Amino acid sequence: MRHFDLCVIGSGSGNSIIDSQFDDLEVALVDKGEHFGGTCLNAGCIPTKMYVYPAELASVGERSERVGVTIGQVSSDWTAIRDRIFGRIDPISEGGEEWRRSNANVTLYRQAAAFTGPKQLLIGDETITAEKFVIAAGSRPRIPECPGLDDPRVAERVHTSDDIMRLEKLPASLVIIGGGFVAAEFAHIFSALGTQVTVLQRSEVMLRKEDADIAAAFTEQLAKRVNVRLRQEVIGVEMTDRDSVIVESVDPNGIHYDFECERVLMAFGRIPNGDLLNLDATGVQTHPDGRIKVDEYQQTNVKGIFALGDVSSAAQLKHVANHEARVVQHNLLHPRRMIAADHRFIPHAVFSDPQVASVGITEAEAQRRGRRYVTARQDYGSVAYGWAMEDTEHFVKLIADPKTKRLLGAHILGPEATTLIQPLIQAMSFDLDVPSMARGQYWIHPALTEVVENALLALEL
Repeated sequence: MRHFDLCVIGSGSGNSIIDSQFDDLEVALVDKGEHFGGTCLNAGCIPTKMYVYPAELASVGERSERVGVTIGQVSSDWTAIRDRIFGRIDPISEGGEEWRRSNANVTLYRQAAAFTGPKQLLIGDETITAEKFVIAAGSRPRIPECPGLDDPRVAERVHTSDDIMRLEKLPASLVIIGGGFVAAEFAHIFSALGTQVTVLQRSEVMLRKEDADIAAAFTEQLAKRVNVRLRQEVIGVEMTDRDSVIVESVDPNGIHYDFECERVLMAFGRIPNGDLLNLDATGVQTHPDGRIKVDEYQQTNVKGIFALGDVSSAAQLKHVANHEARVVQHNLLHPRRMIAADHRFIPHAVFSDPQVASVGITEAEAQRRGRRYVTARQDYGSVAYGWAMEDTEHFVKLIADPKTKRLLGAHILGPEATTLIQPLIQAMSFDLDVPSMARGQYWIHPALTEVVENALLALEL
């Protein structure tokens, strides 16, 4: 039985831990995934955003006429877009794997693994042990049970975010089941590139975890470009004699609907992969939702076993996993001077049309917590660059504590939201009060950032 100093399970953010500081240790790296490098690189944030950019270019014509510019008919070349994206990503994945294999002190296992005892891991038909483990096994798309999915003809037309981007051709029609950020981003991508998209969402809005004002406005605006059907419970899928798929749903009144399409995207969130590792055998505890329990140092309840990223974090975000990987790396190297992960102000974004970006609490959360708060809403169209854009739909919403004058939450809906929110994240992270942020620096005039400045000034503190 081979023994290692360190075993890392997962080749995403966990892989980044293993650098030259570990050259004197024997390290095992385990990942059974089809593509080396984790979800973000191969099927998540990077390829999706590489699709979002051409989708944004294809959508320009919808907004240009309001400022006197007419753009001709837009067409897209799905194959060229897809091959540009994966023609860059796949070589990075393959090169990363090849480089890891060349590391003298790292043994790479590309097989499924499961614990068989305390700090004992079965990989394929080989059992190894290690002094320390890092579980960074990620997550996988959630696929709920649905009548009809057991039909192979249906199954080959039903996709998740893992494979929808590698389709051979752009589908003429697509039904997206779900209303979170995955559904929102792919609705934008496919509709902009020419697919007829229908979104079926169970609740009354899309992005229901966002601030209520943001969620309502986003749903209304996306529905101008996409067939958004709310309060729909999907009850089955079946093939037609036209080689298409019927998605059947029912609303709260018991009325049934049939939606015919060429392809279906299941967008129900993701499941932590800890359940695939037989964690009970090594004693690692999990939350009811399957996430591995960790303390502030990213340690599990078993000494010498750490966890990070989607397998343990409620925030399934790459920037969170990267932060946690840096924390784990330090704590592996300096066990007597461990540092804690900082999960205070975790931002997130939705790269749809419109964009959404958020950090901190929503207004509803402030109310549930009994917090005193004030809010301010500033429209893009209230500042000079917003006038230039003829923007009438988008806004910044801030929530602040009137006593401490600190931001509690920031929520932005509109173009460049994912960039505009960064100074607000910085202010919250470094404990900068609202008056200091608003008046303690120059704001470039007439840049779009003035909408953030004016939102800060509008807070009645």
